[in-house]
Amino acid sequence: MTFVREARESAAAEHVAQALALLAQAEAKFGAGDTRQAGERLYSASVQAVIAVSIQRGWDYNSHRANKNATFRLAKEYDDPFLAAGFTAAEKFHIHFHHGGMEDYQITGDRYTVRLYVERMAKLVEEFEDNQTA
Repeated sequence: MTFVREARESAAAEHVAQALALLAQAEAKFGAGDTRQAGERLYSASVQAVIAVSIQRGWDYNSHRANKNATFRLAKEYDDPFLAAGFTAAEKFHIHFHHGGMEDYQITGDRYTVRLYVERMAKLVEEFEDNQTA
């Protein structure tokens, strides 16, 4: 493994760990009834996950647009529209953090979607690393 690849894998792993920690924080905030703070942590978890994938692949990740583009690129690459839907659900929580307004049924459904999205992205990071070392 080259030094650059090792550095990318290490950085990607750090972002995945942060994403998973943010998921746990979101659950704690939901448990306390603070849907706005919980939602922002879900959004942040999704961003950390897409940054991890982008770092691995050498893609830009320094803006919201870059992260959204990376997610849609992955959805096309894996023929998995859920990846795009997961990031879109996370964006709703970011808006909810700033403006409120999500209905309980939206929070329930999108909360689950974002969790699955982050977990799926973490698996993509792991699979990509495994494929690089094989």
